[in-house]
Amino acid sequence: MPKTVVLVTGANGEIGRSLLQTLARDGGYDPITLDLTPLPDAWRPLVTASYAGNIMDRYLLDQLAAHHEVDMVFHLAALLSTRGERDPELAHQVNVEGTLNVLRMAQNQSSRLGRPVRFLFPSSIAVYGLPSLEEKRRAGRLREEQWNVPITMYGCNKLYCEHLGRYFTFHARQLGALSSIARLDFRALRFPGLISAETVPTGGTSDFGPEMIHAAARGEPYRCFVEPEARIPFMAMPDAIRALMGLARAERDRLTSCVYNISSFSVSAEQIAERVRRAFPDARIDYEPDPVRAKIVASWPEDLDDTLARRDWGWQPAFEWEKAFDEYLVPSIRARYAKQP
Repeated sequence: MPKTVVLVTGANGEIGRSLLQTLARDGGYDPITLDLTPLPDAWRPLVTASYAGNIMDRYLLDQLAAHHEVDMVFHLAALLSTRGERDPELAHQVNVEGTLNVLRMAQNQSSRLGRPVRFLFPSSIAVYGLPSLEEKRRAGRLREEQWNVPITMYGCNKLYCEHLGRYFTFHARQLGALSSIARLDFRALRFPGLISAETVPTGGTSDFGPEMIHAAARGEPYRCFVEPEARIPFMAMPDAIRALMGLARAERDRLTSCVYNISSFSVSAEQIAERVRRAFPDARIDYEPDPVRAKIVASWPEDLDDTLARRDWGWQPAFEWEKAFDEYLVPSIRARYAKQP
């Protein structure tokens, strides 16, 4: 059987590198990567081809598609929430216009191949916007269609791109001679905060959890930018990759939506801090809430209702909170920093 040709944008990021390891381990894929920075030499054996460039470069995307018959896209390239608030216009350019460029490339590829290219898109809890902590507590676990009124540029970008993906899947070029062309197959996951042992967090507003753990393992003090009671859903990185691969493999006729919530565990900043102190007794964790970042976190739900994902394609997390900490985060992070001088 021919291998599935997979394009991974943003391959040097937190999700990208973990995904490349999974694709290589599974063996049925020919991964191609695109990132602003070249893929490090150590990662080159995992991929068929690697490109350094910008998703804003439509010519580059067209050339990439001309040289590779891409069957599947994992579009991970994005400007994250904190930086997006500091430069909202740039966030719109990268997260919306850049995504539109990749969608266009995948749509054209679908037309040439005569079959839908599967397009996997990591969305976010940032698409939600709850007006107050009281409403957040009353709302509890949110379904996909509830409170889609984000208060960040990143959340607006992600929500709009979900709609773009749905359009490209069901309605693209619905007028005229091209109405019968093969359309792409867009699938989005609304991720909670992600915690990885392998990579250091880089600018997400949900990063108070992983930042706390990594700082303690390095023996550094940490000032948490949200209040102790701040609570959002989280997920261990291996579960995030499992979810991406599970949705990528699902048959289209089983899917009742283009957009799915997924969740694993919901914990507060203080619960994370308490668990970190148990594992690293010398951990120094204080709270110095940043008014804007804390407000953003407060607008996100306490938990996500992932009933649709469990029903449609069998989503089930492998790591609940205690297992994620005891069997994944602590052993892996300790090993990571033990290797450093």
